[in-house]
Amino acid sequence: MTEDKSIKLNSILKDLKSFVIAFSGGVDSSFLAYRASSLSSLQMVAVTLSTPYVPSREINEAIEFTKVHGIKHKILDLPLPEIIKHNPVERCYLCKKILFSKISEYASENGYRYIIDGTNADDTGTLRPGLKALKELSVRSPLAEAGITKKEIREFLLKEGLVIWDKPAMACLLTRIPYDTDISEGMLRMIENAEDYLFEKGYPGTRVRVHNDIARIECMPGYLEKIIHDPERELIVSDLKNLGFRFISLDLEGYRSGSMDQGRKNK
Repeated sequence: MTEDKSIKLNSILKDLKSFVIAFSGGVDSSFLAYRASSLSSLQMVAVTLSTPYVPSREINEAIEFTKVHGIKHKILDLPLPEIIKHNPVERCYLCKKILFSKISEYASENGYRYIIDGTNADDTGTLRPGLKALKELSVRSPLAEAGITKKEIREFLLKEGLVIWDKPAMACLLTRIPYDTDISEGMLRMIENAEDYLFEKGYPGTRVRVHNDIARIECMPGYLEKIIHDPERELIVSDLKNLGFRFISLDLEGYRSGSMDQGRKNK
């Protein structure tokens, strides 16, 4: 990250003075919270939304990060919204509207002037319908405004010695399910348990996409060969079936962000 970008980010945060950070615990929002907490005279709090489609592991990691770095943190609970229970194509837009409206209420009730999030400069060129919702709700994205990329964020965190510098990208569990599919909390827990299991087996960042009773595993780069030759492969298959899946498949293309969006155009 260049000195100019660093100075610009600090300037944006200082100008805002009072804000709520939408804090998922991912690399981007963690960097934003960490940087903001290092600046004096700011009124700020990191707010995490706990919903059935956010893995418990991510909530726990968000709690741990803010605790370690002395960042004020608030968790808001939100049930699975009725409007996205069928996983509609416009899910991300609807979800962002709901989540950030909840954060906006909290900010208003507690005297914070702005809401900011961890959208970075790379995100503006990808398929992210949620960005429209953020714009409609006047959410600021200081990282994007300062032109800071994901690569620069990871490099900064590595330089600062923060262990999350290489943390895999995060996404809600709804992205593992085809559009126009009825969502149940049981289905979400199956996916969460499968991904937690694979994480514990040494496959971080793995996605388990669900197609009816089929689990389609997308491994991060470098892990495809490992899982094929894993001496515990049969045990892994058996344990995943015990979670409720009938068939276990390995996607030979590996992990792709937004693989359920293939064929859709950016809107």
